[in-house]
Amino acid sequence: MQQASAVKRHRFHSICPYFAMFPEDFVRRNLLAWSTPGDLVFDPFCGRGTAVFESLLNGRPALGCDANPVAVCISRAKCDPPTLASALSRLHELEGSYKAAQSENIKISTFFRICFHPRTLSQILFLRSALRWRTRKDDCFIAAVTLGCLHGESHRTEYCLSNRMPRTISTKPDYSVRWWQEHGCRPPERDTFGVLRAMLRYRFESAPAPIRGKVVEGDVRSAARLLKSYLSRVKLIVTSPPYLDITNYQEDQWLRLWFLGGPPAPVAADAADDRHRKVDSYWQFLKEAWCGILPLLHASCQIVVRIGGTRLEPHELGAGLLGCINHDPRRQFKLAECRTTQIKRGQKRSFGCTSPRSSVEHDFRLCAC
Repeated sequence: MQQASAVKRHRFHSICPYFAMFPEDFVRRNLLAWSTPGDLVFDPFCGRGTAVFESLLNGRPALGCDANPVAVCISRAKCDPPTLASALSRLHELEGSYKAAQSENIKISTFFRICFHPRTLSQILFLRSALRWRTRKDDCFIAAVTLGCLHGESHRTEYCLSNRMPRTISTKPDYSVRWWQEHGCRPPERDTFGVLRAMLRYRFESAPAPIRGKVVEGDVRSAARLLKSYLSRVKLIVTSPPYLDITNYQEDQWLRLWFLGGPPAPVAADAADDRHRKVDSYWQFLKEAWCGILPLLHASCQIVVRIGGTRLEPHELGAGLLGCINHDPRRQFKLAECRTTQIKRGQKRSFGCTSPRSSVEHDFRLCAC
């Protein structure tokens, strides 16, 4: 007997890369094992929305929450998209408006002058100011597609707008400028509207999910307030919280954050905010996070958490998670399962950086006592 063919990857999944994301098959496997169609699924650290979107594809209504605007934009685009016709019509409208405003003079830094061709940069700046991605579905989807094209390995594909850069992370301005100058790299001239039009059509070759999801922007510690109409309704959580000592999203995503309205340079982590660098404050943050999550959970809810790091052993991670979640004696969970997964592919950087060392992640499943 022939084995069933692998599930064809939906083209919305790869709209934009995101650091430290888990694969769709991890989500799908847990959805099918621990929920049934119609069960409400929630990812409180939703990143680029893999868990939320995969839930929708499999007939489970789903919610997501994240504090990072890049994550929120990408997740909303995938989980509550416009029609292709609506997105193309809006892009045509924006292109017409740009032609009427393209003579506008703009002062730009050395980084932006070397990162983007002048014509391309002018179009990007226009879209940055014109897109209302927080309030319009069509603008959100266009913005998400732009984030995916904004920077990358433009020497390999015509669908990247920048000079040569990694696609997953935004390298810092001074380093980027030095690297481009040392290697004689020049920004390609790209028609941003043409690239976006082609990418919209490409993404919609996969039909949107049959149901729509909801993604909110905000601190996970306020999840119950942000999603108060869903109290006691979540049947399954599939999530991956921030790891200890792994990455700084404000720095790694600074160029995409700029496009969504942020500052034109990386913002260093606040030295006073050490909850992801010190073990005690890391667990304190996760305890506060679960305080915001627990009111949303159904009595029979199961929790699947993928977590890792370089300083904590599996037994420490499991004990730490239970301690964070079981702070309320009226609501207790037990550890039902633990698996360890080898990270097969690191986030390689196209500037010639070496791959990260081999590492592992740990999957914990918890169920109500």
